Amino acid sequence: MVARSPVHRPAPLLLRVARAAVVSLALAAPGVAAAETRLAVVDVQHAVMQTEDGIRAQATLKKLFDRRQQELDAKQTELQRAREDIEKQSRVLSRESLQKRMEDWQRQMVELQTVFVDYNKELQKKQGELTGPIIKKMMIIVARLAKKSGYEVILDKQAAPYVRADLDLTEQIIQLYNTGGGGEEEAGGDKAEKKEEAK
Repeated sequence: MVARSPVHRPAPLLLRVARAAVVSLALAAPGVAAAETRLAVVDVQHAVMQTEDGIRAQATLKKLFDRRQQELDAKQTELQRAREDIEKQSRVLSRESLQKRMEDWQRQMVELQTVFVDYNKELQKKQGELTGPIIKKMMIIVARLAKKSGYEVILDKQAAPYVRADLDLTEQIIQLYNTGGGGEEEAGGDKAEKKEEAK
């Protein structure tokens, strides 16, 4: 039986990169005494999925997944019927005919499993394409917030067994992302200056 593949989470590799980027903020301010270190956390996975771009990405992935799953289900149903038909005719078919039909059925089943693996790879690739830019933009926002608010370390919440609620910046990061708070490489001040020059 072909298993269903979840598509609601970003590709694990991209999440590891994002988490490493968040943790790397710890290196931005060396020499600060441990007692003075300001810490915070961000649930990167949750944040990515709750941004407007993340919600759109999930909808796109769901459409692709549903279409692929329907194709797999139809083929699986067809193979199930073929198997039942072979079993019904097993008493009247010659040994050679029965063997040929079973070999053909097994070949089709292997092909279906290959298609399933290919679909999973396609979904993971698409997931990476859709969530990669979101994570990149989010890391810029996290870095800006850390600098602006004086955080020396911002960790991925998944890496911390316990976090005090007031140290969780996830909702703030989602809000900043959705309002365009730092998606581009240039600083916000640079944008304002460019707008002034354009007037």
